[in-house]
Amino acid sequence: MSEQPLRLDTRIAVLLRDDLAAWQRLNVTSFLVSGLSSQIPEVIGAPYEDAGGVGYLPMFRQPVLVFEATKEVLRAAHARALSRSLTRAVFTADLFSTGNDTDNRAAVRAVPTADLDLVGLAVYGPKGGVDKVVKGARMHP
Repeated sequence: MSEQPLRLDTRIAVLLRDDLAAWQRLNVTSFLVSGLSSQIPEVIGAPYEDAGGVGYLPMFRQPVLVFEATKEVLRAAHARALSRSLTRAVFTADLFSTGNDTDNRAAVRAVPTADLDLVGLAVYGPKGGVDKVVKGARMHP
């Protein structure tokens, strides 16, 4: 007997700046969602196993919606995420030129909140709140 589908009242969204190269979009998305998964254990489901008994890591229990937007819409979304106190992760343009985690954190720490050159934002929270944060963005093609 299979479990009933889980109906979640939360949402995970990633917002990417629309001027990024394809490799940058993939890189930014993977970094951003790794931050969410590390801090919100309830978004992670059970491990997977194939019919041969080989085990695989657990993944998110819910879809990750990916959006794109202009620099201005991304900045406004960041402000809305902060004002709503939603769980968030950021990726700034400076991180493309760093080579390790320590330098990544230092690059973000060196810039005041209002001056961050955001290229990506991930948010997690109630569906309505996340929907308001990504207002003005469009689904990633």
